Amino acid sequence: MSKKKVVVAFSGGLDTSYTVMYLAKEKGYEVYAACANTGGFSPEQLKTNEQNAYKLGAKEYVTLDVTKEYYDKSLKYMVYGNVLRNGTYPISVSSERIFQGMAIARYANQIGADAIAHGSTGAGNDQVRFDMTFLVMCPDMEIITLTRDGNLSRQEEVDYLNAHGFKADFTRLKYSYNVGIWGTSICGGEILDSKQGLPESAYLKQVVKTGEEVLSLGFTKGELTAVNGRQYDDPIEAIQAVEKIGSGYGIGRDMHVGDTIVGIKGRVGFEAAGPMLIIAAHKFLEKYTLSKWQQYWKDQVANWYGMFLHESQYLEPVMRDIEAMLESSQRNVNGTVTLQLRPYCFSTIGVDSPDDLVKNKLGEYGEGAKGWTSEEAKGFIKVTSTPLRAYYLSHKDELPE
Repeated sequence: MSKKKVVVAFSGGLDTSYTVMYLAKEKGYEVYAACANTGGFSPEQLKTNEQNAYKLGAKEYVTLDVTKEYYDKSLKYMVYGNVLRNGTYPISVSSERIFQGMAIARYANQIGADAIAHGSTGAGNDQVRFDMTFLVMCPDMEIITLTRDGNLSRQEEVDYLNAHGFKADFTRLKYSYNVGIWGTSICGGEILDSKQGLPESAYLKQVVKTGEEVLSLGFTKGELTAVNGRQYDDPIEAIQAVEKIGSGYGIGRDMHVGDTIVGIKGRVGFEAAGPMLIIAAHKFLEKYTLSKWQQYWKDQVANWYGMFLHESQYLEPVMRDIEAMLESSQRNVNGTVTLQLRPYCFSTIGVDSPDDLVKNKLGEYGEGAKGWTSEEAKGFIKVTSTPLRAYYLSHKDELPE
């Protein structure tokens, strides 16, 4: 009989390394280790993952590069919507997991796998994101989660790997990191104590710049296309350029506290210079180029878009409808935004846009009106006050003294 095929969502970490070896050695599966890269793995890390997968007993290893898909189908819309969960967090890990899960599912279908496995525990959001994606895209495949089902400790997994000749260093570190193109999350250490913040040493990118620096970001129909005057055909490269500039100042560091999918409160530190600068500049540009109601309604649907992404609802059909609205709203979001950077902070300075609604022939706010007369202004104010005047004629006792 031929062996059953299982695809393991392989990150190279402890849980997925244990999963590959255990399924190959103890369960007799033909293991296919698949690493879905959404921009967080270096070439060196991917090479190490490949080497380790074969040492662990995988029959096949593959890197699935979905960085462009991740941008085209998610990051682009998060910029359009200025999406920050609870007004703070750029939704980096949760959005990445959805696209990693979809890539793994497609690969499993492609090779005709019997099962699909991941290393999530039973205490976090990722189990929901992976399981839901697999249930929708691979409905007939068994989902295997050894770490979750066995409630395994790190030490149990390390002991098993060492006993079978795999000596990679999985020493327990104070912090755990998830590095991606849309930010780095930091868990553990002081984060577990609500009274404490993170020390400087907890961040992967240290502050190396002093003084001030001007940064200009150019947008075309809402997409970042230029950084400091240099045009980029690849938006991924543009994001990376902004990240490199901003991270040297320690910009984009913060702590996010929010409600998890599983119902408990969660706390995570993060550093995301690129996302925070890009979103701030984009939102600033929209203030100049969108109407009041475009901004208002876009904010409403963008908030839902972020919540659905976080809670593993990317495949919900309404997301495509929200994306269509967000994209339509960007047709006049063109121009260059200037920001001033300094250690640990930044400020927006100005906008140069062909679609600047501040520049108009009707008047300059607080200076002079050209689109109406003083009599017309007085008439407008009187009509606008009519509902209030009508109410207080009947309720004079409610007027402030």
